[in-house]
Formats: sequence, structure tokens, C-alpha cells
Amino acid sequence: MAEFLLEILSEDIPARMQVQAADDLKRLVTDALTDAGLTFDSAVAHSTPRRLVLVIDGLPSASPGRSEERKGPKVGAPEVAIQGFLKSSGLASIDQAEIRETDKGAVYFAVRSIPGQPAERILGEAVVSAIDGLSWPKSMRWGAGRRRWVRPLAGILAIFDGKPIILTDANELPLAGDSTVGHRFLSPARFSVSDFADYERQLLDHHVVLDREKRKWRILGDAKRKAEDIGMRLVPDEALLEEVVGLVEWPVVLIGAIDDDFMTLPPEVRRTTMRANQKYFTLEYPDGKPAPRFVITSNMATDDDGAAIIGGNERVLRARLSDARFFYDQDLKTKLAEQRPKLAKIAFHAKLGSVLERVERLEKLAMEIAQSVPRAKPAMAIEAARLCKCDLVSGMVGEFPELQGAMGRYYALAQGAPDEVADAIRDHYKPLGPNDACPTAPVTVALALAEKIDTLVGFFAIGELPTGSKDPFALRRAALGVIRLIVENQLRLGLTTLFDDALNSYGNLAVSSIDQLLPFFADRLKVVLKERGVRQDLIDAVFALGGEDDLVRLLARVAALQKFLATDDGANLLTAYRRAANILKIEEKRDGASHDGPVDPGTLVEPEEIALARALDSAAERVDPLIDTEDFQGAMSVYSTLRPVVDAFFERVTVNADDAAVRRNRLRLLSRIRGTLNKIADFSCIA
Repeated sequence: MAEFLLEILSEDIPARMQVQAADDLKRLVTDALTDAGLTFDSAVAHSTPRRLVLVIDGLPSASPGRSEERKGPKVGAPEVAIQGFLKSSGLASIDQAEIRETDKGAVYFAVRSIPGQPAERILGEAVVSAIDGLSWPKSMRWGAGRRRWVRPLAGILAIFDGKPIILTDANELPLAGDSTVGHRFLSPARFSVSDFADYERQLLDHHVVLDREKRKWRILGDAKRKAEDIGMRLVPDEALLEEVVGLVEWPVVLIGAIDDDFMTLPPEVRRTTMRANQKYFTLEYPDGKPAPRFVITSNMATDDDGAAIIGGNERVLRARLSDARFFYDQDLKTKLAEQRPKLAKIAFHAKLGSVLERVERLEKLAMEIAQSVPRAKPAMAIEAARLCKCDLVSGMVGEFPELQGAMGRYYALAQGAPDEVADAIRDHYKPLGPNDACPTAPVTVALALAEKIDTLVGFFAIGELPTGSKDPFALRRAALGVIRLIVENQLRLGLTTLFDDALNSYGNLAVSSIDQLLPFFADRLKVVLKERGVRQDLIDAVFALGGEDDLVRLLARVAALQKFLATDDGANLLTAYRRAANILKIEEKRDGASHDGPVDPGTLVEPEEIALARALDSAAERVDPLIDTEDFQGAMSVYSTLRPVVDAFFERVTVNADDAAVRRNRLRLLSRIRGTLNKIADFSCIA
């Protein structure tokens, strides 16, 4: 078994495209090998800024031969059919065909033996096909050629079993061989390799760390160590690390200094400026206070230990932060409230009006919600809603859109707004995802709910619903945010009331799909609860009752139901419920009428049905007050007492009695079993 090594060398590939491209290269090549019948043990892909690498181990020298057969016409078929069969199967005469007996008589078969192909040929075709088959968000042509790729190709290394292979139909591609180059500046000389182990070792000798994870840990480890050496610590930034590791082949970590003048800028401004424009990491003191230092990840080792690189980066950062300070100082000269009219010029959606119109809706909705959020002051909720989008027209947010909300807080505080209002402006977009902190401050909760409910109601009203593959307005995220805000803060809010209040704020908006919004929430809630180990059928059972849109109460029902069904009494009572429901279904279909209705005590005959009727009466008297006070666990405890009498009823009582009145009364008794249990959830939905 042999090894195949492929390296595609090019100009720098954008960092965000490298990992996907390496995975696609592996998939395209290995799929081609599989289609050609060439087996292998393993395939691993690597990527650096300048190269995509694939190593496949355990390859045979050739693909196995195979036999291919084609069924033809019956013996004695017309000559036209015979000639057509010969032409399609490549036979010279019908004498070369085999005759086989089938259930339809004697039939001609063309049998052709196809020899295996050398692995080198299959690999050569697969590589060229994969290079052309890679899909890039953007591609380019270079020189006089017509081949397109993400960046100009510089070389191809292709070795099978220690020897270079010839690429098939490789027009306009670099000539493949057994050599490559190292780091662009530190080790540009060409060198030859024999296999992957030799290749990876020599790359390291030539200042290239091939393995992406090794580059990542080198950056992270060096940054942490150098930060600790100066009494600071690295601020974690996984997304930035993933980007930076795609920018360097030989990572060299350096520490630069920030001028004290810029430390008066908001930390978010400094960090965003460094991160977005320069790909710098932020440092802080052990107590969390921002430190006047930053981390550079250079792709170059120098004789002066990076002094010139540090100096150059400090000058660039000084200019960047000067621009940021200009935007910040200019924004502070205009009060947020004075920025508000400018929101009329920003469209929220063609059918949903401007951002200013949206803010006016948020003011009304936040005030309504605040009245149901403990300790939330409606006046503050209105003020926070009035100002929450004003920073969208500020210079700083225009430069760094990711700072929206955060800058609004700073501007609001600078202009004397209460902390509750300023914090609500900053956090009203939260939670942005499952790992984002959920607001708990009352005013913030009210505004965050208003912001998400307005979005959901508006887009559902105009029929802009998410599909299985697309959710351009992040409506799923908004719904999950609403669920977290309500559940984690234990808010007693009816979703239907929230939707109605939001819809009323839109005025005469033509409504399309608003009736699908509550089922949409039900689906999102199932996702949330499934992650917590809650069965989906139990959620369906509670939703099936209808009219339950209080998420806190709904979850309490589900929790009580799950706990109850985990007991023997619960499981057995569920079985009895199904038996009663099935009998009712059959008999109601036969009779063409429902058997709901009061049970006649005078028609009860057997001791077991009398005991069941009394037990159901007692349970109803005890359960109804418990449900009214939302003590669903207590209600389930009452239900557990029904098990013995229900079991006894089914063991000793014949439901379909000869006496029609007795039969009807017993069916009504079964209907009472169904109705009693369905006060908590629709047990027919439970698997």
C-alpha cells in the first residue's frame, strides 16, 4: 500500500476560505478515487495561507479489474434490434455474445472485462478534476490563461509512492513535481520531498507550520506567555484566532503599546478598531481593567526581535485610534434625541416602514410589556425605546456597525440618562444566541422583548417567513430570544396578547401569516426543551389543549407531566387512558355520536364502576383548585390515586353491556377518565 501527497501552492488564499477549500479538495479527490474503484485507508487535508494539502494513505498500485455486462434482445429478435445491441455494446458480431436462459426465454448478453487502471493515472485525473471543481465565493483569471481559481496558482506537488505523477489534461496548470518552497521571505528556496513525513518536517525547517491546530496553539501559547511576562492576560477571542491562524505560516507573537491618550476611549472602541482593522488581540490586567498593550501575530521573524514590526504597527494603530476618537468626539456633540429624526431616512423594510416608525412602535410596545415585568418602570422603558436606535446614525456605528447599542449606552450616559435606560440601549439586542447572556434588568427585558416581538409580528404579518434553508431576518433567533427572556425571567406574559399589542402598533398593515406565529414559537420551544432532555410529545400534549400561551405555565405543565409519567402509576394510568380512549373512539364511530356527558349515578351497577365514579368526582374536586393555582405537580399526585380504581374497573366491568342505558353510562364514565386527565395535557398525544 502506498501514500499519495498533494500540495497546491498559490498566492495567499483568504483566511475565511481555507478550511472549507481543504475539505472540498479532500472530498472531490476521494470521491473520484471511490468512483474509480480505488480504495484507501485514510485521507487528511491541511491548509495554510499559501497552500492546500491532501495526504491519502493505504492506496493500492492499481484499481481492481471488473466485469461489465449488458442485457440484449431475445434470441431470434429482429435484425434491427440485434444491430442496435451490437453497436451499443461494442461487439463485432452476435457470435461474441453469450446466450442465457431467462424466465422470458433465451437472451443475448454482452460481457466485457475491464482491466484495472494504474493508481497514478486515476490520481492524475482526480487532481485536475478537483482543482477545476473547487467552488470559491470569488475567483479570478491571471496571465493569458482562462482557468479560474481563487488566486493565481504557483505550483503543484504530487507524489505517489515516493515518485512524482503526471497530471492528466493539466493545460494552464503548473507542472506537477516533487518539490515545493517554504516561507515566502524566510525560506523561499525550492526543496524536494519524498513523502508526507518528509514534507511536513522540511516545511518546518523552512519556516512553515503546516498543521492549522499547531499554528493556533503556537499563537495562543506565545500570546498568553508573553502577556503573563508583563503582568497581563490575553482577552479570549476565538473568532479572531480562527482568522489570524489563516494569515500566517510562521506565527511570531509580538507585544505593542497603546498611547495613554487613547485609553480614555471606550474599551469596545479600542478593541473593535484593533480587531476589525488590524487583527490585534487585546490585553487586560488580572482585575479585568483594560491594559495599554496589544498582541500582533506577525508572519515574519526578524533579527531585531520584531522591533521594527512593533513600531510600524504602533504607528498604524495610532492613526486608526485617532480616527476612532474623532468619530467619538463628534458623536458626543449631538444628543441622541437630536439624532432621532434622521432614522426616518433609514428603511427598516419596504413594507414595514422606516426605523423611526419602528422606534415609535417600540415605545408603545415596551410600555405595555413593562407593566407586566416586575420592577420595570414604564417611563424608563419608553425613554430607552425612544433612544435605542439613535446610535445607528452616529459616525462611530457608521464605521463599526458591530458597536450599535454599545455606543448608544456611552452617548446616553454622557448626556445624563439613567443607568437603567443606558443599559437597556446597550442590551436590547440580547440574547443574540444560545451562548449569549440573557438580560435580567427589568427595563432591558421589556425593551428586548419589544424589539424581538415587533420584528416577529411584522415579518409574519407580511408573509416573510423563514424556510427550511433560509432565515434572512433571523426570525428563529428572535423567537428563541423571546423564549429565553420570558422563561429565564419567569415572566407571566401571554404570547397572544404580546402579538396583538405589536400588531396594533402597525396600524392598517395588511396581515398575511400572523396565525402561523404561535405554532412557530411552539416549534422553537421544542428545540429548546429537546436540548434539556424533554420529550417532544409531552410538549405537543400541552400545546394540544389550545389557548396555552403562557410559557412559564406551559413549562410547569410539561415538567409535571414528565415527572408523573416517569412513575409506575403514571405509566399504568397512561395505558388505562389509551384503553378508555380507544374504546370511546370505536363506540362513538359506531354510534355516530359523542359519549361526553354526565354520568347517571342511578345507572351504576358494579361496585368497581361505582368506586371509579366516586374517585373521579373526588379527583375533580381536588384537581381543579390545584390547576387554578398552577400546582401541576399536586394535580398529578391526585391523578396517581386513580390508578387502582381504573385498573379494577377494566378488570371486572364489561363496558359494552347488553343493557343500552348501562352501556351508555359506562361509556360516559370512560369519557370522564379522558376528560379528567386532559385537564393537564392531551394524553392522546403522548407516545
